[in-house]
Amino acid sequence: MSKKKGDYTFWIKYKRFATTEILMYLIMVLGIIAGIIIFS
Repeated sequence: MSKKKGDYTFWIKYKRFATTEILMYLIMVLGIIAGIIIFS
């Protein structure tokens, strides 16, 4: 039972971490696209 609760909290933390990772990648991709538009 305690192991399942631990997995649950782990998934909450992982989900939050994954969301920030996705946001970072999106910002990076947008920055690259903006750079291409500006320099081309």
